[in-house]
Amino acid sequence: MQGFIINLNRVKEEDLIVTILSRGSLETLYRFYGARHGVINLGFKIDYEIEPSAKSTIGRLKDVIHIGYPWINNRELLGLWQNFTKLFYKHLKEAEELGDFYFALLESASQNWNRQNPKRVAIESYVKLLRHEGRLHTEMFCFLCSKKIEQEISLIRAFLPTHQHCSHTYPIKQQALEELYKNNSSLFLDDKEVERLWSVLMEGL
Repeated sequence: MQGFIINLNRVKEEDLIVTILSRGSLETLYRFYGARHGVINLGFKIDYEIEPSAKSTIGRLKDVIHIGYPWINNRELLGLWQNFTKLFYKHLKEAEELGDFYFALLESASQNWNRQNPKRVAIESYVKLLRHEGRLHTEMFCFLCSKKIEQEISLIRAFLPTHQHCSHTYPIKQQALEELYKNNSSLFLDDKEVERLWSVLMEGL
């Protein structure tokens, strides 16, 4: 099996409880510490096997092989990736059925992470997620006052649209937002707008 590590909890000194997003499921597994074990970390993509446990409802993570990214040794890119992937744990931990969408989304993002500004990749991926979940608000009515937004648009958590004067946050150009929503492209977003949307994204999926 293959999956992305989206959460790690240390138990009993060096042992770990590992949450893995795989195709169609979220696996919570126990990993025993051992000198022969390869290093795993948040955000890593791994190939692995699950060994059922007779004493616990949590299976054991075994035969782990790290599937590296071309950019894995770039500390800045890895840090941003870990900040992005850990958002999926809180968002998905209560989900009963996942399908392949979330795994495929992270797979695509990981392949593009070093080809453009990774924050743009994350923003474009998040728009795909919102659309998939039916939460993408393309009609511009302010979430705070319910009135139509005629000019500058500001986005708050979950990319909910607001008037700039209602949320007192940095605005996004309407043309740039339309391009983002229609074509999943951040092409028309300037760097300040990207930073703003990244900070909104970091509040949670």
